Amino acid sequence: MSRLDAKIPEGPLPQKWRDHKNRLNLISPANKRKLDVIVVGTGLAGGSAAATLAELGYNVKAFCFQDSPRRAHSVAAQGGINAAKNYQGDGDSVYRLFYDTIKGGDYRSREANVYRLAEVSSNIIDQCVAQGVPFAREYAGLLDNRSFGGVKVSRTLYAKGQTGQQLLLGVYSAMNRQIARGKIQMFNRHEMMDVVLVNGKAQGIISRNLVTGAIDRHAAHAVIIASGGYGNLFYLSTYAMGSNASAAWKAHRKGAFLANPCFNQIHPTAIPVGGPNQSKLTLMSESLRNDGRIWVPKSLEDAKEIREGSKKPEDLLEEDRDYYLERQYPAFGNLVPRDVASRAAKERCEAGYGVNITGQAVFLDFTSAIERFGREQAHIRGWQHPQAATIQGLGKEIMKRKYGNLFQMYQKITDQNPYETPMKIYPTTHYTMGGLWVDYNLMTTVPGLFAIGEANFSDHGANRLGASALMQGLADGYFILPYTIADYLSAEIGAGKVSTESIEFEKAESQVKKGILKLIDNKGKHPVDYFHKKLGAIMWRYCGINRYKEGLETAMDKIALLRNDFWENVIVPGTANEFNEELAKAGRLADFLELGELYAKDALSREESCGAYYREEHRTADGEAMRDDENFAHVAAWVYGGAPGKWNLHKEKLVYENIAIKQRSYK
Repeated sequence: MSRLDAKIPEGPLPQKWRDHKNRLNLISPANKRKLDVIVVGTGLAGGSAAATLAELGYNVKAFCFQDSPRRAHSVAAQGGINAAKNYQGDGDSVYRLFYDTIKGGDYRSREANVYRLAEVSSNIIDQCVAQGVPFAREYAGLLDNRSFGGVKVSRTLYAKGQTGQQLLLGVYSAMNRQIARGKIQMFNRHEMMDVVLVNGKAQGIISRNLVTGAIDRHAAHAVIIASGGYGNLFYLSTYAMGSNASAAWKAHRKGAFLANPCFNQIHPTAIPVGGPNQSKLTLMSESLRNDGRIWVPKSLEDAKEIREGSKKPEDLLEEDRDYYLERQYPAFGNLVPRDVASRAAKERCEAGYGVNITGQAVFLDFTSAIERFGREQAHIRGWQHPQAATIQGLGKEIMKRKYGNLFQMYQKITDQNPYETPMKIYPTTHYTMGGLWVDYNLMTTVPGLFAIGEANFSDHGANRLGASALMQGLADGYFILPYTIADYLSAEIGAGKVSTESIEFEKAESQVKKGILKLIDNKGKHPVDYFHKKLGAIMWRYCGINRYKEGLETAMDKIALLRNDFWENVIVPGTANEFNEELAKAGRLADFLELGELYAKDALSREESCGAYYREEHRTADGEAMRDDENFAHVAAWVYGGAPGKWNLHKEKLVYENIAIKQRSYK
């Protein structure tokens, strides 16, 4: 096993990024016009990178499988974006954001990358405000903040419950300006099928037009993967149904190392599974835990009656409710990190206290917040003895301003009014901290191939703090990659245009077409979703919230068998030269069936618990995650060995010089 070079700059932590930028090679405006860059994925990370690189003068080709960049899954982010602005005057700082992120990730991320992320966070907000992003504001006009899990300050800026949508509109407007100028060539409804390497460097991609089925070659001097995470490996998740890992996986098969694939985040506040035919799950923003209190009945009998419908949750007296997060973690209460809240909910439900028909749900209750806000508003109005109905009305109006679209979404899905009765929530797959290994410059182990946003592994360790995904995506795209990619491209100035007529492009296109025909010609008997559901069930049972050695070994065996069954028995109707969504899904699932085995293999090799990665054999006396810093304070980076099941492990040692590693505690 070799050790990876992250190319982290020397010098004091607060000066690393500034000094590094000063030493990077620059490219003159005239030479930027000679260079071509491909961006795969146009969410917050890819879209901001494409817009910024085009603004700088590069020629950009941007690809998305959706019908518009506006439909990237970034649009679904709800709660907010972190930044060390300290508008509240509550003691926040760049260092505290850095520390909270390292601690939240359970000391499994790089100090230098995380500090840089915290450092540029304020720039992101200034950029977005300048674009017109309508962040919530206080009465005096200052940007408002709220708290998210794992912190004791209010540093999350938000636009109601639609923060991702509003940020993506800002990115989209920046992209459209460059599209109009001719600096971005936009390829909607195109999916990357492979990365093309020429002389060991990434110099293009093969794409498929999802409308016509046409296979095309695209050349560039560098390729950027910004295609998001791989949470749909679990089938049921909060991801959009089209979200997939194929771009990153194709890069992995061409030599890019995949880091910490077993690090995925379970979000504690999703609408629970409602039945066997469900195709996705819906997130209820972590921001709701600012004002919502999570509880289950104290009595097993009460829990049973609520499940059966003979008792309503609002009829249960306060003393009969177990606010278990407030009881177990008094310092943080309902705002513990996501991994802690998820495991606690699972434990209560497995003990028999679950509150929906399946027993897999807990309550998120806003009664106290409505009462608190209502009394505050009555006091502002000078009403000394308001009636209960008046207090309720005033409180609900405040909740509507803060979370109205989330409450409306919940009611439309469940037909229950969260203003009147508690929400039912349960943990589910939401985000992946693992991804393509990148160095400090965000370049993978393949020269010229970069990965940004959720597609890389770099910033969140074993658990991402809430509201940090949007921060990382925009930091990478707006403020980091545009500097670091220039250092690489400065050596490509004299190379001239990259041709698509080389043997490398011809071979890559031939392999893509061969793979498509293999799926189309397969005379199986089961549709794609039949196999995807089976894969999801294996992943959730053996690689979900809790893992254990025998279960992970079973998962690897079952996934390998399922993969063989898929290639023998999948049926893909239609042809390759038309709009064929089943064909697109089949190709993505084929990649998931390889990635799933590596996921389990990575988990099996990590004999510890850390953050959201929880091995039942490695826990403290009170059930918390127990790390093994002596043997596993490293990034596990896997290289493809030429066939599924054959991977080799490389390690990047994590060194902490500015933070003392200690057992994480939120009690």
